[in-house]
Amino acid sequence: MRASDADRDQVADRLREALAEGRITPEEHAERIDAVYAAKTYADLEPVLSDLPSAEVPRVDLRKPDPLPPPLPQSSTLAAVFSGVERKGRWLVEENTTVACVFGGADLDFRQAVLSRREVTLTITCLFGGVNITVPPGVRVLPSLTAVFGGTDCAEDDTLDPDAPVIRLAGFVAFGGVSVERREVGETNGRRRRHEEHHQRHLDRHAEHLRHREHRRELRDERRDRLRELRAERHRRT
Repeated sequence: MRASDADRDQVADRLREALAEGRITPEEHAERIDAVYAAKTYADLEPVLSDLPSAEVPRVDLRKPDPLPPPLPQSSTLAAVFSGVERKGRWLVEENTTVACVFGGADLDFRQAVLSRREVTLTITCLFGGVNITVPPGVRVLPSLTAVFGGTDCAEDDTLDPDAPVIRLAGFVAFGGVSVERREVGETNGRRRRHEEHHQRHLDRHAEHLRHREHRRELRDERRDRLRELRAERHRRT
């Protein structure tokens, strides 16, 4: 029996729950999702859930000829009003997440987060507050924010993979700011700052070396020119 879109969506939702429960890894989730949406029959869907609890593949119900509607997109809300909100470690990011900060702040760390979809959207409302976002290398961040007496600071996108996970930033910022920083898992602000300071010291030493080398070259050129002038002067006298 051929599977419908609703059947495939139901299996995909079960995989998302298994991912959030830690029963499968993000890599396994991605592989199984590909298999789900490539499945044409119920037999194709059975292996995807065979090792999960209550792994029941949808069956045809002849009493309900009309297919079930696809599930509505999941959403969540994070609010900080005269306070702060934080998400870090392993947490599930829904397809649509609303972030509201009024005289407050939000710290969102996506380095170990699990995205329920390859592309998720954060809709941000930030008034007299700030939103700090940390992502790992390999995740694309696409900001599309309107700022009034505020600003956004998004780290340069170093991702070239067209299939990389995507986090879209939409919304409004007034008298506040949204910043996006890229850091490896386990890399702290202090560690990154020390790394940047070490790198800057290396650049400074290299620049100083170049200045000394240029100065020595100028001295050599000056001595050479002076010797030429002296030889020319002696030649004229003779």
